[in-house]
Amino acid sequence: METAIIRPIRPSDNEAIARIIRAVLTEFKANKPGTAYFDNSLDELYNVFSYPQAAYWLAEQEGQIIGGAGIYPTHGLPPGYCELVKLYLLPEARGKGLGKQLIEQCFDAATQAGFTHIYLETMPELVTAIPLYEKMGFIYLFQALGASGHFGCSVWMAKEL
Repeated sequence: METAIIRPIRPSDNEAIARIIRAVLTEFKANKPGTAYFDNSLDELYNVFSYPQAAYWLAEQEGQIIGGAGIYPTHGLPPGYCELVKLYLLPEARGKGLGKQLIEQCFDAATQAGFTHIYLETMPELVTAIPLYEKMGFIYLFQALGASGHFGCSVWMAKEL
């Protein structure tokens, strides 16, 4: 099996990555209001991440998209902060270091864009993601930052870059 590549999102990727995000949230029973599952923009991620200082990457293996992650300058975050967003991997892509690679890509891009901190919101249901965030140096916060609209998320973390 060929090694996965990490590449920027393209317009033709919208449907595949939206399907993956919805499938993963359903798998973990996190397909509830106030989560990415119901984001109006989920089917148009290429356009969303065309915003200045935003970026989204996909993990692709043998021509198939198997996951993705990005950064976004979410409204209301403190100066110097961006948000790590929409990190999702298909079950067959997990446990192979791809989540770590995607997060490192996001760290690099955030640093290059001049951000000093990276913030994330998640849910306790995403039991495989939280330990990865801890290993990657994120620390827990007591409240949400910014205005993501994800009121279904109850775990907030940040990392200094």
